[in-house]
Amino acid sequence: MSDQDGDLVRCDACPVLCRIRDGRAGACDRYANRDGALVRLDPLLVAQRTLDHDGAMVPFLENAENWDGELIAGAETFITGVGSTTTYPDYKPAPFIVASKPADVDLVTVVSEGIFSYCGLKVKIDTDRFLGEEQSAVRCQGEQVGHVTTAEYGSQMLALGGVRHLTGGSKSEGNVTCKMMLELCGGAAVELTVDDGAKVVVQANQPPIIDDSLEERMRVGCGSATIGIFAPQWHGLADEVIVVDDHITGVLSEHQAGRFLDMPPAGIRVRGRRSTPGRYFQVAGHGDGWGGTDVRDPLTIVDKIDPKTAWPGLRLLMVSTTGEDAEYFVLDDDLMPVLQAMPAPLQTVVERIAENCEPANCTVLFMAGAGGSLRAGVTDNPVRLTRSVRQRITTVTCGGAPVYVWPGGGITLMVDVSRMPPGSFGYVPTPALVAPIEFSLPLADYEALGGHMSAIRRLDEVLRATDVRAMPWRGENPWPLSPSDTGPG
Repeated sequence: MSDQDGDLVRCDACPVLCRIRDGRAGACDRYANRDGALVRLDPLLVAQRTLDHDGAMVPFLENAENWDGELIAGAETFITGVGSTTTYPDYKPAPFIVASKPADVDLVTVVSEGIFSYCGLKVKIDTDRFLGEEQSAVRCQGEQVGHVTTAEYGSQMLALGGVRHLTGGSKSEGNVTCKMMLELCGGAAVELTVDDGAKVVVQANQPPIIDDSLEERMRVGCGSATIGIFAPQWHGLADEVIVVDDHITGVLSEHQAGRFLDMPPAGIRVRGRRSTPGRYFQVAGHGDGWGGTDVRDPLTIVDKIDPKTAWPGLRLLMVSTTGEDAEYFVLDDDLMPVLQAMPAPLQTVVERIAENCEPANCTVLFMAGAGGSLRAGVTDNPVRLTRSVRQRITTVTCGGAPVYVWPGGGITLMVDVSRMPPGSFGYVPTPALVAPIEFSLPLADYEALGGHMSAIRRLDEVLRATDVRAMPWRGENPWPLSPSDTGPG
């Protein structure tokens, strides 16, 4: 892993090839020169679990607060890639190829830290607030680090990082992109700005802060869905309900739900493009107002009130898809809406909308390609590993966390960073991120795909000979070495 040059050690753990003096660390802060030897600064992380006679995890193992990092004798142990070192420069076997025998099944886990030049983040932000137009640049410290991508149901989506921003722009863009990704993957908060849009502070498993306002909830559904959910509860309390939404604004009496309840037409026409009965697109611009629109006064979306259909005393409720905004009107003798105090029964339903909204949250998904160089650490015929993953013979994890492997060629994976151990991610100044990866499969299948059989070590041997730190297994993650989870099917 290193070349000696006087009192310097040359590290070949990445293409930078740092020359490190005794007592100093390399540029990535992961490797150091200790008495003339190149060492990995962080110990190898293993996760352990113990089960009771019914197969349930013993409770104290689920609480990491009092864990001292010592191994527990007799506990089931999984070696993660955290702290394992890398296969770079790619011609050598993975740092740890470990044989174990859980439930009397011979398994192999191939463990390393991958250097991912091709990697990015998909960030799901559960909020109705408008962040920016699709394809708008997302910036960090003034550098473009990604873009706004297609909004999903109740969530705004950002695509961050990726090889173009890491290596295809200026040196500053690459460095800022790498640092931004490392911080988000490490659970830190990062401030981003969207061109002609919002400022947003993103942190994994935390609510977003949009334009200095902490978000509390995501919407219960679009305006049409909100009507479908709550129409029976509004029936008899209001003659018309308009649910203001950036995407699909709903009008109860026109909606199929209203017709099903035999509600008479109310004659209140909203602005925008009518899609199907009771469903309207483009009622207003994007913004941080009602339902993700730029609406502050809900009456501005009312296009006209038909005197042939509407009547004095008509009760109108206007509400947003989160229940944060709601107003109640009654038409006067001139059929003009007059603001009134919200009746208590209607207020109860408005509060129920809020109750059914899930908390606003940010989800950070790390996405990367496990390419040929990383696969060469597993087998001398890398395409066989790809096929084994595709056939679900080989289970892929990152720090023990389950991953989604995308269909199609290669091993393109995606993982929720909040399900990985703290400190899972590092970086190299090329720039690229470093992340743990593990491949687990039956021993016979590993041999069949051309694995590095001579490099296999027994689990107990690895634990005795390696600087190891232990942590409790996270109960929400499936155990990678369970026979039912490893193998085709």
